[in-house]
Amino acid sequence: MRIDSTYGTQQAAETNSSPKPASTAAESAAVHALAEDQAQLSGTHVQVGALVTQALQLPEVRQEKVAALRHAVEGGSYRPAVEKVAHAVIAHISGAAA
Repeated sequence: MRIDSTYGTQQAAETNSSPKPASTAAESAAVHALAEDQAQLSGTHVQVGALVTQALQLPEVRQEKVAALRHAVEGGSYRPAVEKVAHAVIAHISGAAA
């Protein structure tokens, strides 16, 4: 019988190191796909930009209407429709849009 002094250390090294599993092509593709940044934009941003441009062109306060209403209220000639006022009050109380 022959005694090999390296036999025990070689066997211990083989049992301590676990073999790495071979990666498949699908796993490799999944890892590669996660590493890339992607963005997909819809055409909605163009519509939003157009609406913002339109809104910025409108005057913030329609001074002519405000002046006319102020003049009617101060002169006592402003007579709002009773039904419209009632509907607006109910809508406001219930939280619905008028």
